[in-house]
Amino acid sequence: MRKAELDQILKEMLGSHPRISDLNFTVGRPFQVAADGRLHKVNLDLVTGVLTPFQTEQLALCLIDNSRRLLVDLFSHGSCDFSYNLEDGPRFRVNIFSQRGSYSIVMRKLESKVPTISELDLPECFRKMATEKNGIILFTGATGTGKTTSLAAILDEINSTQELHVVTLEDPIEYVHNHKKATFNQRELGQDFDTFASGLRAALRQAPNVIFVGEIRDRETIEIALNAAETGHLVFSTVHTVSAGHTINRILGMFTTDEERQVRFRLADTMRWVVGQRLLPRKEGGRVAIFEIMRNNIRVKDSIINGEREGKTFYEIIDGGQAYNMQTFDQHIIKLFQNGVIDEDVALAYASSKAKVRQGMDLVKASRGEETSDIGELKIDLEWHEKRP
Repeated sequence: MRKAELDQILKEMLGSHPRISDLNFTVGRPFQVAADGRLHKVNLDLVTGVLTPFQTEQLALCLIDNSRRLLVDLFSHGSCDFSYNLEDGPRFRVNIFSQRGSYSIVMRKLESKVPTISELDLPECFRKMATEKNGIILFTGATGTGKTTSLAAILDEINSTQELHVVTLEDPIEYVHNHKKATFNQRELGQDFDTFASGLRAALRQAPNVIFVGEIRDRETIEIALNAAETGHLVFSTVHTVSAGHTINRILGMFTTDEERQVRFRLADTMRWVVGQRLLPRKEGGRVAIFEIMRNNIRVKDSIINGEREGKTFYEIIDGGQAYNMQTFDQHIIKLFQNGVIDEDVALAYASSKAKVRQGMDLVKASRGEETSDIGELKIDLEWHEKRP
């Protein structure tokens, strides 16, 4: 397959639906695009029917374009990651992987314009994150929930307001930051460095004020990130966990029992914010981001050092920490329900504590004069005593 043919296929797929996030190529399925979190079939004139193993292999080889590094990764590890530029079009983050003896491809569409905090309608405390001088700020959540987009907006805020040196380590580079007040050096895994740990270690010798690490995947990376934070750098990164509290426990789980106590003290001193992010379907179509935000304070430090216990879990601390700009997923869900952004079924489906969300929604309904129960009219049976056998 020639590049011109591939680019034509990609352009037709991009024009098939609004709000496309991914392109999917899987053997036994037609061309598919992901929009608003769901897969949609795409009919093309160039290719009809379902994809064959030969066709997905040809697509994969055309995307790889004889890159020795990518071919070694694919054959040795079963998958490879890289970026692809569509001429006169968007960039993609590409993952090619083997499954049941054939290849599948997922291409994540990358936005060309760096979003701002205002454009994304992010919480105002994100501006405070941009003013931190040192420490670690982590964003957590599943793949595709928009963590990188939110972090790009924070980095853009730094770029627009401060004369700093920012070094990013990404896999691959998703948002290209043009120099504004800050100076950006963006490095891509596989082209500019070989592992996040080695790239982060090298970054400490590059006189950065801010370091962005695409993902913390192993113990070595978090150790170097802690060192960077302790020596006066501000470090942003992502972790694949479900909530802010789970993030702390995930990091601690990377170390042995003997090392855990020291790591707890280091985390308590360097952790600044932990933000969990999820995407929920809007009532009117599309998706909306919800956030769980934990900010380091005395209560959080105590739970990091001594562990969670009754009355002092991370969820309970966040739930009562609104004065410190904290919020749980459930509090954000109730707010969106109150504003009419999501419906009741979605709110309950994505709740961390269904009881808390149901209680919050009942209060919202009561304030609107709506019924909070589907139980019909009740009355006392005055003759019950006489009816007893």
